Amino acid sequence: MQKRPVQRGRPVGATTFDAELAQAFGAAVRALRTERGIAQETLANLAGIERSHMGKIERGEHAPTLAVIFKIAGALECSTAVLMAEAESRLQAAEA
Repeated sequence: MQKRPVQRGRPVGATTFDAELAQAFGAAVRALRTERGIAQETLANLAGIERSHMGKIERGEHAPTLAVIFKIAGALECSTAVLMAEAESRLQAAEA
């Protein structure tokens, strides 16, 4: 029996993007950022990502990877748990 080669990434056409979840997470990031008085560009620099990427995350146009979530939480000086709890409460509010 011959082994099949391992292919990296998702199969063509597959997606894990959830618009409601992405929007709730983005709103949570924006709320925590503005609460701390940090500009979007400053937060992006602190997190080590592009400002345009941060904008897409905040608008819910992009679902960040786990690594980016950790970077954003670190830049906001909060735990990932706090960031996720904020996103979860916004998601629940949107569903209600």
